[in-house]
Amino acid sequence: MNQVSSSQVDSLKETVGRYGIWSFGLRSEDPEGLTERAEAAAELEELGFGALWLGGSPGVRHAVPLVEATSRLVVATGIQSIWQYEAAETASLFAELEASHPGRFLLGLGVSHAGQTERYRRPYAAMVEYLDALDAAGQPAERRLLAALGPKMLELSRDRAAGSHPYLVTPEHTAQARAAMGEAPLLAPELKVVLDSDPDRARATARGSLAVYLTLPNYTNNFLRIGFTEDDLADGGSDRLVDAVFAWGSEDRIRERIDAFHTAGADHVTLQVVEDGARGTLPRDGWRRLAQLLKP
Repeated sequence: MNQVSSSQVDSLKETVGRYGIWSFGLRSEDPEGLTERAEAAAELEELGFGALWLGGSPGVRHAVPLVEATSRLVVATGIQSIWQYEAAETASLFAELEASHPGRFLLGLGVSHAGQTERYRRPYAAMVEYLDALDAAGQPAERRLLAALGPKMLELSRDRAAGSHPYLVTPEHTAQARAAMGEAPLLAPELKVVLDSDPDRARATARGSLAVYLTLPNYTNNFLRIGFTEDDLADGGSDRLVDAVFAWGSEDRIRERIDAFHTAGADHVTLQVVEDGARGTLPRDGWRRLAQLLKP
């Protein structure tokens, strides 16, 4: 079994820093947008973000042009589905990227959701088998994270990876995840941000993003597990739910919501700017505003 040392995780924590950016748009394969995506990644590095997380079940290959466009930024898959990419090929592509750009790529893995893939079955056992295959192919455990929500997967993140990248969670879940994993592993939750101080407008934007997730049992079951009710999940999500999983409002309020994740035990918070419209766009003005409000 490929074990991870505390010194390896400490080095990773220092590399990714306290803040990252999570993006669907930077995962795109549209050749016409290649230059803009490279420029956006380079700007994120200049703005001081430590890591860039690619959404939409990306593979290693989606990270390559962004790694090449930057010099320090860690590019991570957030989150690669174990059903979509074979372990042996993933390990091979990881090794190629590591050889050319050492320490610049982080493999985030997840089990996706029932209904999104015909192969979905026994997700915990399937993840264990996938990790066994990665180990056999030489992919280092200290360079991977698991998208863990429940207790068993969080423990697996502790034992077989450098830590966890929980998606669509709250500070309360972050505290539970830290307790389950212990102090050593990297804990890097995702947080959605709506840069709007108008309550009705901000919550409407948030609900537009939240709708698809309320159809996925892995997320809804986790919400119920951490104290929300079926009423919170109805009609696009209650204000209580929206306010818990999105940061919106004034700059001070948004900063407070981000800080709450660190206080709860997060090492690194990866921030997804949510705006009206297609989720594959690049909200570069929003990223700049985030960088400003995160300055000490």
